[in-house]
Amino acid sequence: MLNKLMFASVDFTSDPNVAGNSYWYLSEIENLKEGDRVLAPLGRHNRLQEGIVKKVIFTDEQNAPYRIDSIKKIDSLA
Repeated sequence: MLNKLMFASVDFTSDPNVAGNSYWYLSEIENLKEGDRVLAPLGRHNRLQEGIVKKVIFTDEQNAPYRIDSIKKIDSLA
């Protein structure tokens, strides 16, 4: 049986350059849920920005919503 990983879709609503777009992240935050505010790296400079979790799913690497070798991790709750 494969290990399930937690993935979260995050929308950075306060950044007009990316607002309305969701970005997938890996997360190790227990009890993470839709509506939580998180800090996550954004862009090629990986600057931490506050975003809102729009969706949380649990799945294995083969069914990940984004390439595992390129996905970033949520840093913390905001």
